[in-house]
Amino acid sequence: MAHINNMPKIDTKSGYNKTTSTFHSKRTPTPLPSNENLDITTFISARAHHGTIAYIDATTGARLTFADVWKAVESVSSSLCDHGIRKGDVILLLSPNSIYFPIICLSVMSLGAIITTTNPLNTKNEISKQIADSKPVLAFTIVDLLPKLAGAGVPVVVIDSSSSTGFKGFNVVNTLSQMMMTKPKHKRVKETVSQDDTATLLYSSGTTGASKGVISSHRNLMAMVQTVIGRFRLGDQDNQQTFLCTVPMFHIYGLVAFATGLIASGATVVVLSKFEMHEMLSSIGKYNVSYLPLVPPILVALVNNADVIKKKYDLKSLKFVLSGGAPLSKEVTEGFMEKYQGVTIMQGYGLTESTGIGASTDTVEESRRYGTAGMLSANMEAKIVDTETGRALAVNQTGELWLKGPTVMKGECHFRVFML
Repeated sequence: MAHINNMPKIDTKSGYNKTTSTFHSKRTPTPLPSNENLDITTFISARAHHGTIAYIDATTGARLTFADVWKAVESVSSSLCDHGIRKGDVILLLSPNSIYFPIICLSVMSLGAIITTTNPLNTKNEISKQIADSKPVLAFTIVDLLPKLAGAGVPVVVIDSSSSTGFKGFNVVNTLSQMMMTKPKHKRVKETVSQDDTATLLYSSGTTGASKGVISSHRNLMAMVQTVIGRFRLGDQDNQQTFLCTVPMFHIYGLVAFATGLIASGATVVVLSKFEMHEMLSSIGKYNVSYLPLVPPILVALVNNADVIKKKYDLKSLKFVLSGGAPLSKEVTEGFMEKYQGVTIMQGYGLTESTGIGASTDTVEESRRYGTAGMLSANMEAKIVDTETGRALAVNQTGELWLKGPTVMKGECHFRVFML
């Protein structure tokens, strides 16, 4: 009994612990795998669910079942081994959104190799800097983006061609379609991958300086998969949902949600290769989309043009809108809920360094705490720190936000290690 009385007290309203000056998540903790020798691909593929269709191309209607995805991952992984790819090797992915983007990522990570993505809109010079920093041994890209890899000296796999010949001046060694037809070598020796091994090397936006390579582990991704599934209450047989992927998969949010997290739950992801308002809105009715991720400016446009949009498009299946990038104002939140009744707004705050979500609003009631980024995600802790003194602050004080939890990155490539 004495031990219980001496335990640090956490305020039930704020989650604040006076003894440690730490805020604790008030959400139910999510379980994490105990097996230390486990990669993110195996973790996802081993999860039971009732889903059938994994990915749909919004433009063409092409579909990949879950069986298609895992068969392709096995084949591409085997082909990568044939190309000499091993644990610790870095693979560059330069591509817009596609239903094949997750297959490449999952195949690479299954080997203990590291995926580094880059923005297709980046200049050749920007991409060259990332290549010099991350040192990839192989790159995946589409035909139209090949010129951005000119002179990089990196062997290339072309994603959208059936032939690897005819690319003068480029070292094209294979195509994704040929790799997907490779018969897996079941006798190949698979290297042991631990949860602490590096899985991704994603480059931050560089809003406070030069862009940095953020090193995330398999453990980080597994923790975020659990957060995503828990947040959307996915996985139940009676809760099959369809998400519209409007965000770039090269970004941490797109990668952890649409290329990894949702496939673990059996949800269906409809993929937009690029954002276009008409295609986004028409896809909702065409594919019975229930979840729609947006940034605040698009949500404002939906509010301002609600009458025209509701008359032109079938939005009956839409149940949730997910907003990120900046907190929504009271006017926008209330205006949306008034004009799109029955659709719940959810908000999220996160960064590359936290492998996605760090805090979120998951209900109407939480979203009505205007100006807030929401409550800490499950398993997360935080401190509010005075930037001048380094002193941790108490409730209702302003300072810098420090996050700690199983999703926080391992470190930064060629920069200081991120410690909390």
